[in-house]
Amino acid sequence: MTRLLPRSFVAIVLCATFGAALAALTPPPKIVPVVFAERVLPNGLQVISVRSQTSPTVSVHVWYHVGAKDDPAGRSGFAHLFEHLMFKSTRYLKSEQFDRLTEDVGGSNNAFTSSDVTAYHEVVPSNHLETLIWAEAERLSNLNVDEANFKSERAVVEEEYRQRVLATPYGRFYNALAPAAYLTHPYKRPGIGNIDDLEAATLSDVEAFHRTYYRPDNATLVVAGDFDQKQLDAWVDKYFGPIARPAAPLPMLKATEPAWPSDRSVSVTGPAVPLPAVALQWLAPPVTHPDNAALQIAAALLSGGESSRLNQSLVYRKQLASQAGFEADLRTGPGTLAATAVAAGGKKLTDVKAALLAEVQALAERPVGAAELAKVKTQLLTRTLLARQTPDGLAQALADAAVLEGSAAQVNAGLQALLDVTAADVQRVMRLYVTGAHKVTVEYVQEGAAK
Repeated sequence: MTRLLPRSFVAIVLCATFGAALAALTPPPKIVPVVFAERVLPNGLQVISVRSQTSPTVSVHVWYHVGAKDDPAGRSGFAHLFEHLMFKSTRYLKSEQFDRLTEDVGGSNNAFTSSDVTAYHEVVPSNHLETLIWAEAERLSNLNVDEANFKSERAVVEEEYRQRVLATPYGRFYNALAPAAYLTHPYKRPGIGNIDDLEAATLSDVEAFHRTYYRPDNATLVVAGDFDQKQLDAWVDKYFGPIARPAAPLPMLKATEPAWPSDRSVSVTGPAVPLPAVALQWLAPPVTHPDNAALQIAAALLSGGESSRLNQSLVYRKQLASQAGFEADLRTGPGTLAATAVAAGGKKLTDVKAALLAEVQALAERPVGAAELAKVKTQLLTRTLLARQTPDGLAQALADAAVLEGSAAQVNAGLQALLDVTAADVQRVMRLYVTGAHKVTVEYVQEGAAK
């Protein structure tokens, strides 16, 4: 007697087979390289520019090679504090005048601080480019670091800490991940800092930080958009060229993170936790490591959108979690891989944790199918290329490559590396950095509640 296979099984096999065949037949996309100009001024300032005439606008980015990892001991949050201070007054600019120079002409401005960099960026109509080049040079060389500006911005940063960490349901959870993971590296200090460290800071601390890190040989200027290259070079030479390189050498951070000797667990509580949460963290290599691309692909397979493995498994099929994700947080120094999940109502955190770990480990145990791998590569490539359609996105990509990934040329090489990742590469990196390594577990529950 012949046994008939269930229709659902047949459909799954046919879809998988067709998807794999389609992926194999589809030729790899041709990536049009980003053509950029790069030079270094005599004072050490790195200048990168790329022309794009998609719109009559221009984006200016200035990235300082200083981040939360460089905060002085006992002064966490200093790099973040300085992000705010750079919008205060200079010799020729009033406080908050960057808003007037950008927003009043239809543009925008903003900044961010990470563990490795502090970055300032603007978008304006292209006929306002000279003004922005002058203004960025002005706040580099003539910032007013005084008591009034220091105290006002310290209060702003402290309030930001209260809002982002203390007032939000999962603020304490995410703020605890880095301190729980790193044993010795300065990355263990959250970039936002804490109120006690900020209150202990003095004006002399701020002045010393500015003197040490805000200098032309510790900065990268990126300009993208609608401009004339010869004119841009002249403006950069005119406004940034006269800024002197300090005689004192730049401090070189030599921090390392030892291999984790064993698995560890940390419990974090909060006063108003709607649903318990868990994070599993592993140590990862720096962003410049050749395994970067495979780890990005692995993260996308696990957490890239509605069809990702964690979302489909934990949220939809098993209904154990209300949300789940995975991030490859790669930095200039040792990074982390983090799988996170927030439990669904009524589900035990132990069950959520077990399912989360099992799904992550499955990526190391079984090879990824051709169709799934092709889908994820298409998602990453599409997202990256869409972002580069604007001058701001293009400038961001070049700054990322130059400052964090070691070379502006990575803006092109990094995309090709993603396309070159194989199913075997994904298995290899997950075995090396996850199943073959120790992890840190962080559990987040309501104060006084059982897990």
